[in-house]
Amino acid sequence: MKGNLAAVLAARAHERQWCDQPLYYVGDAVISHGEVHDAGARAAGVLHESGVRPGDRVLVALPDSIGFVSAFLGILRLGAVAVLAGPEQTRSEHAYIAADVRPTAVVCAADLAWRFPSLRVLTDEHLAAGSGTAPEPVRVPSDASAYVQYTSGTTGKPKGAVHRHGDAHAYFRAMALGALGLTAGDVTFSLSKSCYPFGLGATVLFPMLSGGAAVLWPDQPSVLGAVEQARRHRPSVLFTVPTWYARLVSAPDRAAVRTAFASLRVAASAGEPLLPALADRIEDILGCPVLDGLGSTEVGHTFVSNTVGRRRRGALGVVLPPYEIEIRGEAGPARPGEPGALHVRGPSLMTGYLGRPDKTAEVLGADGWLRTGDLAHVDADGFVHHHGRILDRITVSGEQVLPLEVERVLALHPGVVEVAVVAVDDGPARDRALSAFVVIEEAVPPTAALERELLDLAGARLPMHKVPRTVTFMNELPRTSTGKIRRNALGRA
Repeated sequence: MKGNLAAVLAARAHERQWCDQPLYYVGDAVISHGEVHDAGARAAGVLHESGVRPGDRVLVALPDSIGFVSAFLGILRLGAVAVLAGPEQTRSEHAYIAADVRPTAVVCAADLAWRFPSLRVLTDEHLAAGSGTAPEPVRVPSDASAYVQYTSGTTGKPKGAVHRHGDAHAYFRAMALGALGLTAGDVTFSLSKSCYPFGLGATVLFPMLSGGAAVLWPDQPSVLGAVEQARRHRPSVLFTVPTWYARLVSAPDRAAVRTAFASLRVAASAGEPLLPALADRIEDILGCPVLDGLGSTEVGHTFVSNTVGRRRRGALGVVLPPYEIEIRGEAGPARPGEPGALHVRGPSLMTGYLGRPDKTAEVLGADGWLRTGDLAHVDADGFVHHHGRILDRITVSGEQVLPLEVERVLALHPGVVEVAVVAVDDGPARDRALSAFVVIEEAVPPTAALERELLDLAGARLPMHKVPRTVTFMNELPRTSTGKIRRNALGRA
């Protein structure tokens, strides 16, 4: 797949006779592949008339909609660079991204235009109303910059990972084909939105590359809304993060969830570790395999995952071609089965962080290996096992503790929906201790007896220095827009 990605996708739809086939289910409407590519061409015309030229950056802050997809395709068609932001992000977050990228134009809903007072602002209505001649796709090499997505910011200020026109084919081959076996008969549904890596693949690029269809849902996720979308559109593949799986399978009306999602053949999870106890509940309620995996903004999508044909509970899965990984210890490559720092190499790795060569050099070597920041090991069968983020390690009583180990134990309690373990300072000597923050089933009361049950559960399976000192019950865990737990916020709670 070479050249301008928007042109390649349009040509693929034409050559494979998908133009009249459904691409998006939006409410009661069905939008075909051909209609979407035509909308992208019209959007390119409006953007060009507004002064957008090859290499320019255009900030897009739209919900999942035909407007978002046409803006993305139109920007790429012009050889410009789409900078993707969530419309739900705060004013300060939008201001930070705008200052970082210095865009030529912004495409957003009319009610957000006031946030960009010094910039040329177009709305999705402007793009849809274009009636002029659509410019021909600008010829660019596959390694030309196409889009920028920002990291979650859990370890510092968000950074813009720059991806190329050719990157999508690599992670489509890895995740959509290799892990999921996606075909033109599939309908994908992602609760992760298209401005973020997991959603961009699931909702925009995978169905366009496979000839399939997707549910296009502009609303911010809710359990009732997701159930209604699934009931109406009958998806076959679900993409979301563990938080939303936990909310779905803990809904008061689980029979409604089970019925609505009965059309699923597989579900994919990423963003945070999928605890085995939660995975068991997901498969019981949804009635299909749930595949845990690992991806990153820097890679573009998933590079390690369980697959429809090969999966193991508690493991992240296997390395997906065309990617390769290496586990490194302090003195070099780790021995088989030994945990170490996870590195990945492959054709879709970012070219770098936008305007941050120093930060790029910290994670991406000249040899093409990316340091992911994860601690992992590979077992004898080739399955990758996650031990948590390296920066999440905690020293308690002189011993290192990985929160994920403790979280997996606490999640065994049938009343636990989600759990996060962090370090807190305890007592006048400022000793480090562990504290667990737990979301429980709605029908389970947050009592002192339940706290004791959880601490006893941990004490029966873990050494004492790994047993939390306290348990705090919460309605929900604080998370970033991409679904990652904001552990720093919990540590200050």
